[in-house]
Amino acid sequence: MINRIRDIRKQKGLTLADVAARCTPATTAQTIGRLETGTRNLSLGWMNRIAAGLGVEPELLLRSEGTDQPRLIARITEGGAEALASPRDAILPIDLSGGDGNGGPLVAMAVEASAGEYRAGDQLWLRQHEPEDFARLLNRDVLAPRTGGRFAFGRMIDRDGKRVALLPPGAGQRQVIIDNPLWLAVAEMLVRKL
Repeated sequence: MINRIRDIRKQKGLTLADVAARCTPATTAQTIGRLETGTRNLSLGWMNRIAAGLGVEPELLLRSEGTDQPRLIARITEGGAEALASPRDAILPIDLSGGDGNGGPLVAMAVEASAGEYRAGDQLWLRQHEPEDFARLLNRDVLAPRTGGRFAFGRMIDRDGKRVALLPPGAGQRQVIIDNPLWLAVAEMLVRKL
């Protein structure tokens, strides 16, 4: 089993000290850190305390090693879409595993700077599609891999053979042309804090 405390904590924007203070009874940031890294045994009691502090169900804190978990792989900044230095598990707010029966695995993208209809703090869930499905994605918001581990994000406005054209969100943006992307991930769900 793999401990996902760190991924959940980071996704919620909490520090070790924040989680420690939210536990009942409160504990130390050092203890939470040891439980996250596995240097201290995560008992059922600790799972319940930490889950309550994080505001999630205890079973979300662990996952099987063989489980194919969606990954948070990119974020939107003022400079556009960019890859995370170290991708991490993305925690599904609802069950999207069925999707529409088409497409591949889910990925997630954090929005750190407002762009177009997306606000800072949003999280966008996207489903990967292979090149043979690209024609169906026209006029949809997609994330596309680029060379050098970079990404482009925007509305797919054109497809010509193996090239796709994306129009990034926000006023005054220029279209981005991507030659032969390995996959495109189409936006399926927007998670916005109230």
